[in-house]
Amino acid sequence: MKKELTISIFEVVGSPLCVASSDGQKIYDRLSAAFKDGRSAILSFHNVSTLTSAFLNAAIGQLYGEFNEEQIRALLKVKDMEPDDLALLKRVVETAKQYFKNPQRFDQAIQDTLGDEGNG
Repeated sequence: MKKELTISIFEVVGSPLCVASSDGQKIYDRLSAAFKDGRSAILSFHNVSTLTSAFLNAAIGQLYGEFNEEQIRALLKVKDMEPDDLALLKRVVETAKQYFKNPQRFDQAIQDTLGDEGNG
């Protein structure tokens, strides 16, 4: 078995503020590469003070478009997360799982909503 990868969110982002999806993308890129290489990963949220769903969607949510739920559960662990951040992560994961089951349906609903606003 290959060595487990530990990713410090604080070190990668360079700030305790994890709010931008572009910063989340940096985490996703590392996770995706590790998973493709058969390595598990631990995400450490030590020193992170602010976390948004945009960041978590980019970092973790989009994994569900590339890997199945069983792979992600087996390969990804999180630590040092505040309880309210864990609740946010759970919501992001549930939304990602629903989205990637049927992305066309979600995209169509968004298009329908935006189209309706544009015609008003």
